[in-house]
Amino acid sequence: MAKRPKRYQPVNTHLESTQRALRVLEVIHRHPQGVSRTQIARETGLPQLYLAHAIEHLVRTQLATLIAPRVYAAGSSLKLAEAGRSGGALLRETLAFLRDEVGAAVYVASYTDGEVSISQYADSPTAPAVHEWVDFREAAHASAVGKALLVQLDDAERRDHLGRHRMEAFTPHTITSPDVLFAELDTRDPGEPLLDLQEYALGTLCAAVPIRTGPDPECVALSLPSPDPQKLAQAARVLRNEAIAVLLALLVGGSSPSPPAASGIPCVVIPH
Repeated sequence: MAKRPKRYQPVNTHLESTQRALRVLEVIHRHPQGVSRTQIARETGLPQLYLAHAIEHLVRTQLATLIAPRVYAAGSSLKLAEAGRSGGALLRETLAFLRDEVGAAVYVASYTDGEVSISQYADSPTAPAVHEWVDFREAAHASAVGKALLVQLDDAERRDHLGRHRMEAFTPHTITSPDVLFAELDTRDPGEPLLDLQEYALGTLCAAVPIRTGPDPECVALSLPSPDPQKLAQAARVLRNEAIAVLLALLVGGSSPSPPAASGIPCVVIPH
């Protein structure tokens, strides 16, 4: 099997969208009394469709708010971040928004020091979190979260991980062959979520989207306590489309090690 580059980079779509949204956010940040859409377009140089998409995401995640026709100012989430409150508070608000959008429990995870780590999640009585009956650190091969992190590693790093964590069969659907798992990871269409089709637990389906705000692989994921693949497909589409909200929360909330831009709003480096 051909080896991958040193680090796989998630498809650029989310990062490029995030970069555009941050450019708009920088302009709004510079105009505390409000700024018109025309002025935002002038200062960012963004085409109208890209500008509309960026503003839509910022308004939906309360990083920007409409204060007059075609005039925008900092939203409640941005004010929260500017006030110096914990970036975790902004992320929690964003995950609660995403949970309600996808209708499922949602998670943010990272691959830190060679281990899978769930850093934050949002659930509710109608969107319960998955029962962690096996430590997620031992189940990367069987979970959507683990797959979305492993897909960002090269071949040697993946094999090192699986050498430390045996590929056990948790259900009849669990993949237990490294080559089969790697083939699934490497043949997925760019931008498509990674799936867990009852591989970790019977009756539970999961999806995850790779993201990255720093040197470590990250992902945003959802879990459905239902074996209905149509529900999963619908929820996964929403998750993929709204992953930008989590990226913005991680960056604006200060959870990312990325250096700040001159305006004080963090920047994203787009990999080539």
